[in-house]
Amino acid sequence: MLKFAFSTVACPTWTLERVANFARETGFAGVELRTLGYGSRSLACDPALSAGDKVEAMFRDAGVAIAGVGTSARFDAPVTPPVVGFLRDNEQEVREAERHLDVARSIGASYTRVFAFEPATGERTDRALKRIVARIRLAADHARWGSGMLALENGGGFPRAADVLEIVDRARHPLVGACYNVAVGARAGDDADAARELLAGDLLVVRVKDVNEHGKPCLPGDGVAHCEALVRNLASASYAGWVVFEWDRAWLPDLASLEESAPEALERMQRWATSAQSARLDKPTAAASR
Repeated sequence: MLKFAFSTVACPTWTLERVANFARETGFAGVELRTLGYGSRSLACDPALSAGDKVEAMFRDAGVAIAGVGTSARFDAPVTPPVVGFLRDNEQEVREAERHLDVARSIGASYTRVFAFEPATGERTDRALKRIVARIRLAADHARWGSGMLALENGGGFPRAADVLEIVDRARHPLVGACYNVAVGARAGDDADAARELLAGDLLVVRVKDVNEHGKPCLPGDGVAHCEALVRNLASASYAGWVVFEWDRAWLPDLASLEESAPEALERMQRWATSAQSARLDKPTAAASR
């Protein structure tokens, strides 16, 4: 079976204990803990607000895995020349990512989600990519100290599976993989099955997020993001990474609560996965059909 988790952007006012207990009671195998970094108190369940060993023990005792850490880290800031009397800090984004990786290491998370983001106005894409890739490699080197993988998500100026794959390929780092957001990919014209097959062995995390024709979040399967097709494809391919349900209540507080949305979302994803796996097992082999 696929490993299903939810992101804590769905429950910004919950304590970590409540998150862990809800995941256990609902049947999720894991949780992706969203962080805004040290010093931020916008999310009550931000792992950066607590001692890492205590967070890790809390989820371990609940029998729930900490799948990963979700961040807004990006690597696209243009390089700016120094001004007389001042030195510009052109690697601030790398250090921010390293701090997030330190949080991931302290709680035993398997990955840290980051973004490339977009070229500057008027900048050639290839020039932006060189800068972004160099910074991603620096951050990934920091992950060698036990922080898990760096999971690069599609978005901004790089919304398609092919865009993420190009960056991962250019980075050529054993600790850099892909995180694929099906809603972002669908909006950019991706086919869900083709995206999964393209990313293949580089795929660490799949983010199941659906939206209606107006861009408003809805339950997986009710919108235009091809969530069912992707989950079925993952199950058929025996995908071993995480499948994370995202429900953006932290940014859209009028959305239904996690208690209302998560059980139905999990039931649908499990049903799609089970159906796809059953179909694969029932399919006769070439030898058996002779």
